[in-house]
Amino acid sequence: MDGRAGWRLHGLSVEGYRHRREGVPCQDAWHHVVTGPPHAPVEVLAVADGAGSRPRSDQGSKLAVQLATARFGRRAPGRSAESGEAVRALLAGAFRDVREEFFRQTRGEADDFATTLTVVVLTPSWLGHVSVGDGFVILRAGTEDGEPQFHLLPQPDIVSEYSNETVFLTSPDAEQRTQVDCVRDDGIDGVLLSTDGLAQAALSWSGGRPQAPNASFASAVLRSLDQPGPVPEEDDEALATLLRSDRLTALNGDDKTLLRAVRP
Repeated sequence: MDGRAGWRLHGLSVEGYRHRREGVPCQDAWHHVVTGPPHAPVEVLAVADGAGSRPRSDQGSKLAVQLATARFGRRAPGRSAESGEAVRALLAGAFRDVREEFFRQTRGEADDFATTLTVVVLTPSWLGHVSVGDGFVILRAGTEDGEPQFHLLPQPDIVSEYSNETVFLTSPDAEQRTQVDCVRDDGIDGVLLSTDGLAQAALSWSGGRPQAPNASFASAVLRSLDQPGPVPEEDDEALATLLRSDRLTALNGDDKTLLRAVRP
């Protein structure tokens, strides 16, 4: 667990049932960095889900989150006074940086490394969100009748209502199909990023599309970070057991990733 300026952070990826059975490595990845001056630190969080049909997607997801935290972390510090429009331009520019470097490092074989990517940037005055593919972000902000309220950030449009396809960082139209948001809300005290392996458990659905967070799931996984136990390794083991549980596997057998941040 790590963090500055009041944020406590924790991430975990586990291989899905099919990958455990077949001895395939986990194709999800996560990473975060803390950058900027001590009086105004910026947290950058990223999760990625490598395309199961691509031969080097496990490497692609790891590369994507490393590049994202570096490139977004380079652009965001010192930009706390920016307008919403300027923030979105900053985020879109950082995303282009990530794509360009991803293509450069994969040397003409980028499709073999195909991956989704979801990024959240936490600054003292705004939250930035960039997502390509089917990852998702839940925020905890405000209360109603004493209960914490959870909010699902907008997701990129689906490729087609008749298709299960997703868009990857390497897709030709990735920049046009990327969701970019700026949120200003001093009440945000919890953030949850995930790949689509937890979408059925963490979100409520209607018409084949996620509509809202599953408050009981979000509460449970953020609560364990709000009130961590005395032995971090035991918390890790408990969360990994939950993510590999039969109940969650029955909903989705894919790899699963949770990257969480809370204000204590």
